[in-house]
Amino acid sequence: MYYEGKIWVANNGKGEKICILPKMANRHGLVAGATGTGKTITLKVLAESFSDMGVPVFLADVKGDLAGMIAAGNDSEDMQNRIAKFGLTETGFAYQKYPATFWDIYGEKGIQLRTTISEIGPLLLARILGLNDLQTNILSVVFKIADDEGLLLVDTKDLKAMLNYVSERRKELEMEYGLIAPASVSAIIRAIVALETAGADKFFGETALNINDWLAVGEGGKGMISILDSESLINNGKLYSTFLLWMLSELFETLPEVGDMDKPKMVFFFDEAHLLFNDASKLLLEKIEQVVKLIRSKGIGIYFCTQNPKDIPDSVLAQLGNKIQHGLHAYTPADQRAVKAAADSFRVNPEFNTYETLLSLGTGEAVVSFLQEDGTPAMAEKVSVLPPQSRMGAISDIERETAVKGSLLYSKYANAYDPDSAYEFLERRGVELAAAAEEELKRKEEEKLAEQERKEQEKQEERERREAEKQQEREERKRRQAIKSTGSTVVGTIGRELGKAAGGAVGGRFGKTLGGNLGASLFRGILGTFFKN
Repeated sequence: MYYEGKIWVANNGKGEKICILPKMANRHGLVAGATGTGKTITLKVLAESFSDMGVPVFLADVKGDLAGMIAAGNDSEDMQNRIAKFGLTETGFAYQKYPATFWDIYGEKGIQLRTTISEIGPLLLARILGLNDLQTNILSVVFKIADDEGLLLVDTKDLKAMLNYVSERRKELEMEYGLIAPASVSAIIRAIVALETAGADKFFGETALNINDWLAVGEGGKGMISILDSESLINNGKLYSTFLLWMLSELFETLPEVGDMDKPKMVFFFDEAHLLFNDASKLLLEKIEQVVKLIRSKGIGIYFCTQNPKDIPDSVLAQLGNKIQHGLHAYTPADQRAVKAAADSFRVNPEFNTYETLLSLGTGEAVVSFLQEDGTPAMAEKVSVLPPQSRMGAISDIERETAVKGSLLYSKYANAYDPDSAYEFLERRGVELAAAAEEELKRKEEEKLAEQERKEQEKQEERERREAEKQQEREERKRRQAIKSTGSTVVGTIGRELGKAAGGAVGGRFGKTLGGNLGASLFRGILGTFFKN
């Protein structure tokens, strides 16, 4: 409850108000405790107080019971007893509703929440996909190639297209980007398909979330409470935790430095925080630690909520100045050591034993320590947490739908659109390459056909030339034969006549015959030699 300029969280055994100072609220905090000890009520009280203070709040609703903040609380005998116990009648306590916007990465119980593949980056995406170190390195290379070639990665089909593109050009790209193992590329694609099958691919696309839309105030100047429905999302612990880390990273990268402020610019509650650190790589842990350390200067307060402080690494736990520790159980020696460590993290209060107190706390009770004016932690206090002013428990589907569609942001994010990105570019490129290949094939076929026609023409011309030569030879032979035949006839006739004349003069009929034959032969020989030459 926001009271007299402070965040009134609880009362100690003396009836004293235990409060968080607004200017220390962005020094981060821890809300821890076993199941059933009252963490959810504490979250509601804190969220309501920040909203009353005009500070926007983000909550992950893991069990569905934080949605009741959009409705005023219900009066009951139990509530009247609490109001009397804390003396709330004189403090302005009143049942009231709070401005809230529901979000859901599946788009079922809230406004569709999206980001792009490019914005989430290879490190966080690798965690969602469950990739090993080698596959993560290759995914980083794929992102680098996409960036170098100006290809925008919006959704999962863009990433798959980019992976196939890199695989096809592997030999060419390895000279500049290093070895790209085909088996690893295939493994990444399979992981993406598994993500799509689970429906989580809806998280990637446009319109992507503008983180500034969460830095809003509602009616009466109250800070807007953004509630992420996580009942289904929590089943995929890596997706849930990586998504929340992405939001923190977006806030860190988007918001300007503001230094110390009178109150936070926004408060972020990270429920089931242990999921963030489960199986986190060294590189990811370093990123988380960096964000937690530096985001305070952007005016953002982070409150980790988990069952046991040991779920959070010491390097991160050391950054959490405001602590609310509900009851813990110690059934095993390991549990006892964990409770001892939790007790030792508090500044000792001589009025009670912190270790024994943590083991005996009832529902709604806690040991707390908040930062004082000078930034040092106050002594541990055993307290009882105030009741919330909004409704405790879930809301009906009709109430949720009315709240979702009544939001000013609903129309902005309701409809997805598919921009011109890597998939479309590579598809066009493939069509163009196919067309170019087809054109080249056609050109080669035409050249081949032309070459065949040329060769056939040459063969035809050669055949015609040879036929002409043969015809010429035949005609020449005929001409020679004709000349020879004519010559033989003429010579024979002249020779015979000459021979007859000569023979007649010499020796009568016998002489004429013999002389004719000899004369003809002799004359044919002379003429034959002449015509031959």
